[in-house]
Amino acid sequence: MTTARDADRQRPEPELPAKLAAHPSVQAVLARRRAGGEANPPAVIDAAWLRELCLAAGADDAAAVSLDHPDLVGEREHALAALPGTRTLIAMVVRMNRDNCRSPARSVANQEFHQTDEQANHAARSVTQALQDAGYRALNPSVGFPQEMDRFPNERIWVVAHKTVAVAAGLGVMGLHRNVIHPKFGNFILLATVLVDAQVSEYGQALDYNPCIDCKLCVASCPVGAISKDGDFDFLACTTHNYREFMSGFTDWAQTVADSQDAADYRSRVTDSEGASMWQSLASPPGYKSGYCMAVCPGGEDVLGPYLEDRKTFMGTVLRPLQDKRETLYVLPGSHAQEYAQRRFPHKPVKEVTGGWQPPAKRPSSS
Repeated sequence: MTTARDADRQRPEPELPAKLAAHPSVQAVLARRRAGGEANPPAVIDAAWLRELCLAAGADDAAAVSLDHPDLVGEREHALAALPGTRTLIAMVVRMNRDNCRSPARSVANQEFHQTDEQANHAARSVTQALQDAGYRALNPSVGFPQEMDRFPNERIWVVAHKTVAVAAGLGVMGLHRNVIHPKFGNFILLATVLVDAQVSEYGQALDYNPCIDCKLCVASCPVGAISKDGDFDFLACTTHNYREFMSGFTDWAQTVADSQDAADYRSRVTDSEGASMWQSLASPPGYKSGYCMAVCPGGEDVLGPYLEDRKTFMGTVLRPLQDKRETLYVLPGSHAQEYAQRRFPHKPVKEVTGGWQPPAKRPSSS
């Protein structure tokens, strides 16, 4: 039986120009090849080895899914553009500390988001490096930001849709709030994905149940009504408020600076608190304004206990502090979010903003 190492020994040496063949690095590579030191890696990655690799790198759960999975049809083009030859996507879960995410002090919650983000990126990078060292081609897109801003706002800016991949790999189910709910850790997770140019011996299977318990607490907690009981989701309402200090919200703020006649005019438009918050997001990782849907979600075996034991106390200690918090809500003029915020949370000041959204560019006529 011919092994990969034997095949590597039998492979003829490439014909190279004399100058290139004389280069020390080229001679070293060819010498290793003659000695059988560059055997090809196994064509199929062992699933158990891969899982242990992910856990050792810092992930709390991991599973692989084939790029040919029917639920990843929309990802195929993007994955192959990022790493030509991609065969498998490795989904990884890194859990967050729940009470940090639940804190009405957004500085605490934001620190938890960003610390976990760094951990997830580090874990994915470590797995990618190990796969590379084993002889495979692999790539890990960013867990969150930075993204491909040269494509914004008319094209997709993310390299891979981590949530779509994680659900296809069986690591959870998309909840009403559009967060993936892991069966054990709930929605207190961040996701990472590694692309690799090989198959895996065993792929994850989609969950046969939904960890969401249909409590609707995410609906009750959202200050701008982005989540509906019937399953609808208002993307613009969510991104206008929660991502106020990201992308389009920054654009809106910059336009406010440009439109102000002088310092006094600017200060009449932007409060000291808003200016300080924007500065902090520019100096540090940007801050989310809400994320309350994640904070209140009791789904997941490790999370569900306190809610089952005493729902009244759970809502009093987790949901109510977020509902009662006095904070500015950012909404588009005349939007459902504006009407909802004023009606449902009259104690929270509502501020109209453009969101930085520009009307879509006119496409040339096909005629």
